[in-house]
Amino acid sequence: MYLINIPKWQRWFFPGAIFSKKEENIVYLTFDDGPNTGITDDVLTILESYNAKATFFCLGKNAEKMPDLLCKIVENGHAIGNHGYEHINGWRTIDKTYIENVEKGKSILQSNLFRPPYGKITISQFLKLKKENKIIFWNIMPGDFDDTITNEKCLKNALSQLKSGSIMVLHDSEKAANKLRYILPKILDYLKSSGLKTGVLG
Repeated sequence: MYLINIPKWQRWFFPGAIFSKKEENIVYLTFDDGPNTGITDDVLTILESYNAKATFFCLGKNAEKMPDLLCKIVENGHAIGNHGYEHINGWRTIDKTYIENVEKGKSILQSNLFRPPYGKITISQFLKLKKENKIIFWNIMPGDFDDTITNEKCLKNALSQLKSGSIMVLHDSEKAANKLRYILPKILDYLKSSGLKTGVLG
């Protein structure tokens, strides 16, 4: 189960975390779980064709295997965020192990932007990590990883509440690849027709 939009009450538990931004006419596209050969390359090509920028929350273990692809993301003008070394659930992990996983990812990715895998992080983990990291959540999750919904439903989820300052989470993973290749150009077409630009988180 996942929420397309994170309710405002849930944000109260994580003071200082970023769920959206206040900038006018800018939307923040973010991609989790990469880099992955094939789909990350395709995402970069699509973004370049629209002159769009994004933030990639990468897994340290993937970046270790594909340093050239990580460099390509940066060279194309995008931002890098930390998604941990491995994709672990904070609700099911003791604080020491969770923090070590985040720090290991940070040592490879060299970014103080951190997005908790699954969005699942305990309050104690959050309080420890926010001292030296910007914790980034989102306010739109279309569900590109969800094989129970159609491409059209995924696109509707993406566009239904998209507005200035939105942070949308997408996934440059093999599981999400087919839906992402379908919806990403259409999201970018919508942004262009609506006078909205893309920005990077920092």
